[in-house]
Amino acid sequence: MKFSRKGFTNDQLIQFYKALLKPRLIEEKMLIALRQGRISKWFSGYGQEAISVGATLALEPDEYLLPMHRNLGMFTTRGISLERLFSQFQGKANGFTKGRDRSFHFGSKEHHIVGMISHLGPQMGIADGIALASKLGGEKKVTLVVTGDGGASEGDFHEAVNVAAVWQLPVIFLVENNQWGLSTPSNEQFNFDSFVYKAIGYGIKGKSVDGNNLLEVYQAVQKIAGEIRTHPEPYILECKTFRMRGHEEASGTKYYPEGLQEEWAKKDPVNNFMAFLLNKGILSPEQNEEITQEIKKEIAEALETAMQEPDLAYDVAREYTDLFAPNETKAEEAGTETTTLRMVDAISEGLDEAMQRHDRLILMGQDIADYGGVFKVTDGFYKRYGKHRVRNTPLCEAAIVGSGLGLSIKGYKAMVEMQFADFVTEGFNQIVNNLAKIHWRWGQKADVVVRMPTGAGVTAGPFHSQSNEAWFTHTPGLKVLYPAFPADAKGLLLSALDDPNPVLFFEHKKLYRSITGEVPKGYYHTPMGKAVCVKEGSALSIVTYGMGVHWALEYCEAHPGQDIELIDLRSLAPLDEASVYASVRKTGRVLVLTEDTLFGSVASDIAAMITENCFEALDAPVLRLGSENTPIPFAEALEQGFLAKARLEEYVERLMAY
Repeated sequence: MKFSRKGFTNDQLIQFYKALLKPRLIEEKMLIALRQGRISKWFSGYGQEAISVGATLALEPDEYLLPMHRNLGMFTTRGISLERLFSQFQGKANGFTKGRDRSFHFGSKEHHIVGMISHLGPQMGIADGIALASKLGGEKKVTLVVTGDGGASEGDFHEAVNVAAVWQLPVIFLVENNQWGLSTPSNEQFNFDSFVYKAIGYGIKGKSVDGNNLLEVYQAVQKIAGEIRTHPEPYILECKTFRMRGHEEASGTKYYPEGLQEEWAKKDPVNNFMAFLLNKGILSPEQNEEITQEIKKEIAEALETAMQEPDLAYDVAREYTDLFAPNETKAEEAGTETTTLRMVDAISEGLDEAMQRHDRLILMGQDIADYGGVFKVTDGFYKRYGKHRVRNTPLCEAAIVGSGLGLSIKGYKAMVEMQFADFVTEGFNQIVNNLAKIHWRWGQKADVVVRMPTGAGVTAGPFHSQSNEAWFTHTPGLKVLYPAFPADAKGLLLSALDDPNPVLFFEHKKLYRSITGEVPKGYYHTPMGKAVCVKEGSALSIVTYGMGVHWALEYCEAHPGQDIELIDLRSLAPLDEASVYASVRKTGRVLVLTEDTLFGSVASDIAAMITENCFEALDAPVLRLGSENTPIPFAEALEQGFLAKARLEEYVERLMAY
């Protein structure tokens, strides 16, 4: 292996060697600890250390790294405390995730590192958002994100690289091409010789280097970073290497062809760099031994300290406290002056006022700029705020939700518009596994609102009409709002945008232009987690939200003598259980109504909660009413038969007659 020492001092090369040796010696210690049962799992980067160390050394300390599970060298080179690192590996309180996650599934804002999750790929969309924030702020900073050759087969890779290319973001997509995805060789993963060909397809630059050559990696990253700090654009850097050990230790390496590991052992990055330094007289054998023993001592002491730390005890209050970032926004009451607005106009007005108040609020979505969105919520916004803040996106929901999280990491706010709530499936992983869990895992807020045009009744068929709010109420760490009236829509949207936590904001498409209401002027908050009694009564409670509120109102107007109380939930997570229970205890009868299909719905959970908490107050069984458990049909007669509204009168009469 040839090393070009041009431009490097002896001291610098020795420091590079120390940085390279440390993760190797930690690996050796961790493999022993694994066999002793002192840690539960280990993902080895043995033989790949030059990539992590070289790339990290080449970047500025305040430039973000988004590593994977073989990038121990990125964490150590950034100076993360070994004691905390070992606590993390053992699930101790001093670890970065307080025992809630393992290995490198964490981040540290202090060290400008954002860790991975087990799903390979989502970190790349986050890198886009961090880089976008740097570009918007004129910071001239680079973001580097790592993926493996196997992980690059994920759709997240395509989406993130494509967005970065379209938006000209200063991101280095570093591909660790280690030849294998667990037991699957590269020729069964992709049909090309180098990831440089991928770069050509996206209209960006690419380069391939020897990932086992520390100086070659360093020089490549340094050169690329220098270029794109000044002239932002993405870059694919392939680092060719080999995974010497198993995907994780339990999987082993028996699937490797005979002799393959021995051949790659000759290219070992640590041994070769050490030999280079010794041969050139830059490092003496005595110095090498002294450095090795010094690092081993540091590792042993840190590991012993971490081992002595007591095991965690479960504290239910702590788990809930850390689920959400604290919201320090002071609530603003609505004023008395109002104007009559449609639902769509109230949402647009709220979004507009939030854009005026928060100059670091970025809107992203398909067709939301010049076109104003398919429902025209953002019509004219790009002229007022510029396309840098009102951003048309490619058709890539995962990368855009991830970008929203990346913006939040850099102190921005993000609003992502799903063109239809149905399309959220394309960004589902980012929402339920990144946005929802990141604060609970390592204390990083996710200041992202995802707007969800939803609902049926507009003959749009099974892919533009689904009610999918229950997917997200089932996911701890998300807040889910669903207004039924224009005033609530504006106030709840402003509350969502001022909350530092991820919010799914459902907007019923049929209500956009079919209802109007008096909406307070100016900036105000409608509280999340607080239901409202739309109509008081004493004979029966209907508990519902969204379009269900209007179905129930229509029924009540047609049956004025039935004395029905109507509760509009408005907020599904958090849920106002107290208001629901108070109404049920008042009337003794309850119908929980939803537009969603019934099985596994929000209505089912609320009905169970009422039975558990209000059983003695009930004069009749709790009834649930939802739409049929089929996909939503297109033809109007079929759609109307599918919807819960078709059976509302039957269910109310059953309860009244009980």
